[in-house]
Amino acid sequence: MRISAKVDYAVRAMAELAAVGPNNPVKADDVAAAQDMPVAFVLTILNDLKRAHLVRSHRGRLGGYSLAQPAAEITIADIARAIEGPLANIRDVSLRDLSYTGPASALVEVWMAVRTSLRGVLEAVTLADLVAGQLPANVSAMATEYLDQERRRGRTVPSSGLRQARRSPAGRTGGTRPGTGPRS
Repeated sequence: MRISAKVDYAVRAMAELAAVGPNNPVKADDVAAAQDMPVAFVLTILNDLKRAHLVRSHRGRLGGYSLAQPAAEITIADIARAIEGPLANIRDVSLRDLSYTGPASALVEVWMAVRTSLRGVLEAVTLADLVAGQLPANVSAMATEYLDQERRRGRTVPSSGLRQARRSPAGRTGGTRPGTGPRS
């Protein structure tokens, strides 16, 4: 399955907003800079997320964007669906409408299992989990399993590793952004 750059950027942008808390609007320029993303792309994504009622915009000199719901209530799946629709789309056809014949007839069940597996991960992880670096146990176990499989295959695993020190927004370590108070 392919996770598009747009979904990846959307999740990262939402993590930036979640990290500063609900009452601290963040400018799109700051979100883009903190995650090394193109500002124009971030603006497009934030507008898509606003239409999906996941983000709120604030006007004025101190304006920007903030989460429209608590971070603990927004899942990665919510963000992905807001950006690209269903989590596992098969030729733009609903799984209910798919049918195959002959030796491929069981393939519909495979696609159902793929969608269920994606849901099991993406619906389990909230923005609050992501920002805190505390993923659900089943998700962490799956990530560890992936790394173990890659090592057994003799492949290089990501240099960031698993559970290394997590960086806070804008590349700072620990604490909060100046002037934002404690994170929620």
